Amino acid sequence: MPASAPTILATSGGYRPGRRTRLEFDLLVHHAVELSGVSARAPRIAHLGTAGGDQRWFAAELNEAASLAGFTLSHVNLFPMPSLEDVHGHLLDQDVIWVNGGSVANLLVLWRLHGLDIILGEAWRAGVVLAGVSAGSICWHVGGATDSFGPDLRPVTDALGLLPYGNGVHYDSEVARRPTIHRLVGEGTLPLTYCTDDGAGLVYSGTELVDCVSERAGACCYRVERLPDGRVTETVLPTRVLGGSRRTGPA
Repeated sequence: MPASAPTILATSGGYRPGRRTRLEFDLLVHHAVELSGVSARAPRIAHLGTAGGDQRWFAAELNEAASLAGFTLSHVNLFPMPSLEDVHGHLLDQDVIWVNGGSVANLLVLWRLHGLDIILGEAWRAGVVLAGVSAGSICWHVGGATDSFGPDLRPVTDALGLLPYGNGVHYDSEVARRPTIHRLVGEGTLPLTYCTDDGAGLVYSGTELVDCVSERAGACCYRVERLPDGRVTETVLPTRVLGGSRRTGPA
């Protein structure tokens, strides 16, 4: 069932420690399913683990999480070769495509090599909800700050560009993220940029930011922009805590 409009949920979260398994899907993954509008059957979610090298052990962890949640989960691997004969048809048949974290730079190279950049754009326009965490958040935007090249954050500016903004992830948990984003926006390397604390997510309908959500109290979303006089401003955006009516950040 396609979403009513092209939809992206870009996050710095989605997982929590499990009670009997190593991890479970947290509220952000469940919200991606809600955004798809699926009902009366198990939601279909395709996991792309390209950024982490298609780690089979992590895929197994996600299989357990999906079983607990009642989701039908599949994995689209590119190592050592595409794992499906018809990647295009499979991805277009999903309710949600969830992209895990890792190296956004490597992810982008491999997606383009295998044509996934084109397929994912088509899926987005067809109403499949695109979502993910960290590299799986930056990839939908113009770019962001990444440690793909080493411990020191560097810009990536050739992401898929479905969204005409920059993106900052792990904004509250990695001390170098905020100053790096401010610098990149200030020098014009990144355009207007939206950022997420760990546990927060940005909901886009088409290319418009329509909601800021969180799976934990205190996690916020932010807008970082360069003013005409060259100053960089950061605005804390009202962020809705999923599972309740509470908001963090300004009212």
